[in-house]
Amino acid sequence: MSTATLDRDTSRRNLRTGIYAGLFALFMLGLGYAAVPLYDLFCRVTGFAGTTQVASEEDAARAAAAGSGRTISIRFDGSTASGMPWTFAPDQVTETVRIGERDIATYTAINNSDTPITGTATFNVEPAQAGLYFNKVQCFCFTEQTLQPGEEVHMPVLFYVDPAIEQDEFMKDVEQITLSYTFHRAKEPVTNGRAR
Repeated sequence: MSTATLDRDTSRRNLRTGIYAGLFALFMLGLGYAAVPLYDLFCRVTGFAGTTQVASEEDAARAAAAGSGRTISIRFDGSTASGMPWTFAPDQVTETVRIGERDIATYTAINNSDTPITGTATFNVEPAQAGLYFNKVQCFCFTEQTLQPGEEVHMPVLFYVDPAIEQDEFMKDVEQITLSYTFHRAKEPVTNGRAR
């Protein structure tokens, strides 16, 4: 075999290896960008890490029809992130609810600052595996909340516990579910290169 043929074969192998390496790098970059939405989807579908479910009125009606009448205690918790000048707490700390039936909890938020503040709530459920069964029909956590200086608002959460919880072996000894919210200052929108 001639030197020219060997050089041509080596060049082809190097080109092929370079193309594969480039495609792999692009794939990994795409996977990096998709990781956050995929993780969010995974958490919502499985209830992983205490992620609650979002339900419609029709879902709630089906759950109410399937309920057994068994009750479970719900504990409500509220806090604010460091630097968030709000007071935020549940109006009632615990409540006993019937599994499958819709219930409502309210939280009170007060803006203690002298400027309007927009906040957004993060949430989770403990024990974490209960997230798969804790369904929110309506919640203040679905949108950002803006409070004027000194303003006080009552924020409702309409929820139910899915009757499927009673078939889960890991949940059979759970007597209380904790729903926690933490309010964070929302990022200020940028206008003409400056935060408003």
